[in-house]
Amino acid sequence: RWWILICFMKGAYEQVIRYCTSYNCKGQTLPLVQQQREQYQQEKTSMGSAGLRVLALASGPELGQLTFLGLVGIIDPPRTGVKEAVTTLITSGVAIKMITGDSQETAVAIASRLGLYSKNSQAISGEEIDDLDIQQLSQITPKVAVFYRASPRHKLKIIKSLQNNGAVVAMTGDGVNDAVALKAADIGVAMGQTGTDVCKEAADMILVDDDFQTIMSAIEEGKGIYNNIKNFVRFQLSTSIAALTLISLATLMNFPNPLNAMQILWINIIMDGPPAQSLGVEPVDKDVIRKPPRNLKDSILTKNLIVKILVSSIIIVCGTLFVFWRELRDNVITPRDTTMTFTCFVFFDMFNALSSRSQAKSVFEIGLCSNKMFCYAVLGSIMGQLLVIYFPPLQKVFQTESLSVLDLLFLLGLTSSVCIVTEIIKKFERSKEKIQKRGSSSLSTSSFLDV
Repeated sequence: RWWILICFMKGAYEQVIRYCTSYNCKGQTLPLVQQQREQYQQEKTSMGSAGLRVLALASGPELGQLTFLGLVGIIDPPRTGVKEAVTTLITSGVAIKMITGDSQETAVAIASRLGLYSKNSQAISGEEIDDLDIQQLSQITPKVAVFYRASPRHKLKIIKSLQNNGAVVAMTGDGVNDAVALKAADIGVAMGQTGTDVCKEAADMILVDDDFQTIMSAIEEGKGIYNNIKNFVRFQLSTSIAALTLISLATLMNFPNPLNAMQILWINIIMDGPPAQSLGVEPVDKDVIRKPPRNLKDSILTKNLIVKILVSSIIIVCGTLFVFWRELRDNVITPRDTTMTFTCFVFFDMFNALSSRSQAKSVFEIGLCSNKMFCYAVLGSIMGQLLVIYFPPLQKVFQTESLSVLDLLFLLGLTSSVCIVTEIIKKFERSKEKIQKRGSSSLSTSSFLDV
């Protein structure tokens, strides 16, 4: 014979064993009887339950007449810190699903180590997914923690079923067989170090260090940015509404204009600008990752945020009008009257910006100086206001006059009310949230005991 053809096969045990008619025992080829198949099956199950990735090996002259050579167990442990990251993400409301080509035993063993799989969890195979349509799969997907023996088409079907439930799906992958699923996901995340070029092209972002904890950091940063946008919107809207309402009410009440054109420009451009911009770089609160994800259909202007905006606006308007009315007792507008009103509004702005740094936590909890940009912005704004009040050339431009120390102390005491009231509202909301959490945890415990 001039040539010999030998086929070698490796892969999932269930697939390889189908093509085998014999097995190798100490160098001898023996018929593969049912008893031997059951023994290999038990060994494969035992290895998989230990968390090993099991490969079956076979060789022979042609497919259908292969000799089973044995099983190989490969240990591929989860990276350090993954379990902690998974626990934190699950606590924050992120549902994590494992999709793998490994056997059920291996997949469940690894998922259990990571805290993804419990007694109440389900695991389904690629074959079971084939038997379900999208609607049926959408109904059971929320309960399934592990998908095993999954191929690229199964991954795509899983993603579509999750999206069908209204979920925002992020998919991670590193191989060519992940490319289709990465493209279909709302956020495709490719591995930067081990990922293939095809995988990276299909993804929306690349995880440079291949560390699952980085995903948690990205979610944390995203939530922080969204919260900062809310802080910015709250400050800007409350200030703008207050300014418009102040001018409108003064006109309706037949009061002279409490602020002149230059003062309004100064408030909108110089006073509002730097503090508002600094709210956008507020450091991310470490507790934000533990908060449940928001509903995508919810507007950024939630009922809670609108209430805070209106409360702040009302306090600013009432306080400023009170100062204006107090100074206008002689019914003659003087530079002192407008200076007091002008400075009152500016100080209200600064305290409003301070209370807008967080929607839930007290300014003392997050730290008065934790956002250095905010400190510089407020300090610069106050220095600018003092120059407008006490620097003669600017006094002429803005039609102001010097105020006494007692005037400034009076204004500081009055304008701090917007911050105090907002802090009281936050305290009330935190207390209400704690009561609700205790109530829900008690309900969960009772339900568990009843079962």
